[in-house]
Amino acid sequence: MGSAAFGNRPGMSRRGFLGLGASLAAIGVAQACSSQAAPLSAVGPTSPLVGDLERTRRAGNPRVVDVGLRAKPATVDLGGVQVRTWSFGDRVPGPEIRVRRGEVLRARLSNELEQDTSVHWHGIAMRNDMDGVPGLTQDPVRPGLTHTYDFAVPHAGTYFFHPHVGTQLDRGLYAPLIVEDPDEPGRYDAEAVIVLDDWLDGVAGDPDAKLEQLRREGMPMDHGGMDGMSGMDHGSMPGMGQSASGPLGKDTGDVQYPHYLINGRIPAAPVTVSAKPGQRLRLRIINAGGDTAFRVALGGHRMTVTHTDGFPVEPVETDSLLISMGERYDVVVTLGDGVFPLVADAEGKEGRAMALVRTGSGAVPSADVRPRELDGRLLQALELVAAEPVRFAPEQPDRTHVVELGMDMSEPYLWTINGKTYAEHQPLPVQRGERVRLRFVNKTMMFHPMHLHGHTFQLVRGRAAGARKDTTIVLPMQTLDVDFEADNPGQWMLHCHNIYHGEAGMMSSLSYVA
Repeated sequence: MGSAAFGNRPGMSRRGFLGLGASLAAIGVAQACSSQAAPLSAVGPTSPLVGDLERTRRAGNPRVVDVGLRAKPATVDLGGVQVRTWSFGDRVPGPEIRVRRGEVLRARLSNELEQDTSVHWHGIAMRNDMDGVPGLTQDPVRPGLTHTYDFAVPHAGTYFFHPHVGTQLDRGLYAPLIVEDPDEPGRYDAEAVIVLDDWLDGVAGDPDAKLEQLRREGMPMDHGGMDGMSGMDHGSMPGMGQSASGPLGKDTGDVQYPHYLINGRIPAAPVTVSAKPGQRLRLRIINAGGDTAFRVALGGHRMTVTHTDGFPVEPVETDSLLISMGERYDVVVTLGDGVFPLVADAEGKEGRAMALVRTGSGAVPSADVRPRELDGRLLQALELVAAEPVRFAPEQPDRTHVVELGMDMSEPYLWTINGKTYAEHQPLPVQRGERVRLRFVNKTMMFHPMHLHGHTFQLVRGRAAGARKDTTIVLPMQTLDVDFEADNPGQWMLHCHNIYHGEAGMMSSLSYVA
């Protein structure tokens, strides 16, 4: 595929768009039958509505930031562990991209892999035809070809990017995307980007083989297996909700990874963040893992949470925080004097990631150190309140979609949304200007980090204005409501950010219609 730049952008192939159109046809037919009105048409990624909104975002001739990305096989050192993997360039995480709010990012992706690939800009509410989902917003980038992503960046915050093809995220194909706010008050002295990951590629097979094993054998007994209840629907076990064993319940993942990383390093060879005593350090924490939530703490310190998924919250002090796959948190800490472990425990699993924060002399903590803060106050997203400037005005939703998360027990490993896998799904229709509520109903015994492309939603928590997010944990056997403004036309993915759940069917889409 050649370059796709604004004003001269190829759409999806005719075959790809016809496939999209077939799945959307049911929307118009159903609406016509129920209301006797003319059927509505899907707003596709090449719609003039998408281009018109992008022109509005680019008002004032903004600065363009040009970057190059090479998706390629590489041998990477994880800190004494050499692995053969795929990465952007020759490093894990890939090179950070840093832009300012309102600027234009132009990223040229060269595919040097032997498989199709793409780039999804996780959390960015950008133009639909640059979202990086093959078959929905673009054609895949074939081996040996290049593709240019070109879009205005409307919101500041901590984001990252990764492919949206198969299990490629669970290799080394990810990197931070930091969008600075030129108007943000400087309430910190230093900054560090912290990327968490779970790692098996090149050590315990590869992610594709792991997915095939799960499809063949089902979930392991110690991580979500049926414990002798073969054939029972997960949604038919009333009263079996969140377990006292932990905040996410008993079943916290399907993969036990051999390594957990911070910024591409194992605990035995940690990265070091250098600062000075008394400085206020901002940590931008990203969970790029495939199947693991982390409990994060900095030994000897309390953290003040200031942002989640890019958007500010009313500051809250905590000992530790829980961050699931696809989530991001910004925290600020006032540093003591010494060497301190920044630990990310793999929640409900065996293993951890670790980095060091050094402000002076002192002994280096051991790789198995457990800061007492990990057992102190644990902050979760539902406790947070959106900062006043980013709160939605209180309104009742114009439309509510129930999003039922399930598992089809007729197969060893088949996850569903509203009883359908992605191959069978019908898109959820919305219209521009609506306030839309998504009601996540988890009928399984596992938590699911649900991610919506192209938007941020607000968690509904009674009368309080919950945090603005694009990825949220839905606990086992629980229901969670989120609201968003339908202000970004196109076709958008809605899926579980556990890469194995998503690839095994737990994906759907949101379709703007007009």
